[in-house]
Amino acid sequence: MAAQGTAPGALAGVRVLDLSRVLAGPSVTQMLADLGADVIKVERPDVGDEARTQGTRPAQRPGSNIEDTSGFSAVNRGKRSIELDLASPGGQAIARRLACESDILVENFKTGDLKRYGLDYESLAAINPRLVYCSITGFGQTGPYRLQPGYDLIFQAMSGLMSATGGPEDEPGGGPQRVGYPISDATAGLYATIGILAALHHRNAPEGRGQHIDLALLDAQIAAMTLVPTNYLIAGQLPRRVGIASLMSCPYQAFDCADGQIVIAVNNAKQFSQLCRVLGLDALASDERYASNASRVAHRAALVPVLAAALAKLPVAECRARLTDAGVPCGPLNDMQQVFDDEQVRHRGLRQEVVHPVKGVTPILANPLKFSETPVAYRRAPPQLGEHTAEVLREVLGIDDAELAALRESRVVGIADLARNEPTQTA
Repeated sequence: MAAQGTAPGALAGVRVLDLSRVLAGPSVTQMLADLGADVIKVERPDVGDEARTQGTRPAQRPGSNIEDTSGFSAVNRGKRSIELDLASPGGQAIARRLACESDILVENFKTGDLKRYGLDYESLAAINPRLVYCSITGFGQTGPYRLQPGYDLIFQAMSGLMSATGGPEDEPGGGPQRVGYPISDATAGLYATIGILAALHHRNAPEGRGQHIDLALLDAQIAAMTLVPTNYLIAGQLPRRVGIASLMSCPYQAFDCADGQIVIAVNNAKQFSQLCRVLGLDALASDERYASNASRVAHRAALVPVLAAALAKLPVAECRARLTDAGVPCGPLNDMQQVFDDEQVRHRGLRQEVVHPVKGVTPILANPLKFSETPVAYRRAPPQLGEHTAEVLREVLGIDDAELAALRESRVVGIADLARNEPTQTA
């Protein structure tokens, strides 16, 4: 069971106003929550984040949280949810008051949308100059595409990632392929987190102040590809798709074993020699065609079938054990069940559980960061819609029962939390 309510994290005392939804923005604010920040997630009354309807729902078993989908749960733990109508003047006023009490604001509205509400960076910086304000959009705040919408598939295509991913055109099933998860959102989320922490450090320096971070998914995805765009910029070299194999190393790919698949990543002569020894193919190690990595890449077509024939005779477990003992980098090609059954994954605690205050135990995917002094703690399960509306408005803004009732009556805030934990009735 994951620790809840433990010692403060590295960002204890930092408040985040989360106006984002779906994936990229919420992944940022979840990371900040994991690190100890107080994250207030603003959701549309009665509807909530669109991610609440995306993904799969857990099996309806005793103690399961049957309301949350995997799409929402993946990036919303640790937050407090409030229902607030940002389209109404009253809701905008509440949001501005919350922004005044916050250190960080994260939003992924279409470029220009929040300016209509007086919630853009310029408007909020005027009343809270220490605010670090991060805008995450598909194409950024500037440029000819700035008003265009987009999702991960668009950015995988436009960034050139799909041109470098997939099998060769002349092979069955060859052609561009999408990476199997929303990598553009995840990549943008990591860059945004880095930018926010840097801006927060700058703000806290003498004479520092808040600032606006403009992050585009297209920019982030291009930058994250590192070698591929750099090869083009320096040498005019366009990527060639080679499937699981590598253009720069050989053997560096998946192989069929007797009962599954294994990936082998050989990067130097010693590793290649050891691979040959384990497979009883010592003559290959002394063959001039395979003396260097470059020559092995050049003679891939002759080398790989010989290795494949030898590997096909061995079970995955035996093959992996023998190669690992010989110092050859390798690993099984796992499905998700095998991932979480793996002893290393279990040891590192990648599967955790948190206690939901209403629905029992919920599994979560752990944060990979391991701090020696300020360890990550999972303080809250993914929140129910509007679960903390009254709590946040009272605690952060000092709103009393009468004002809260008036806000509910006018539908500026939602009433989803009333039946669960709020004794006050609307007027």
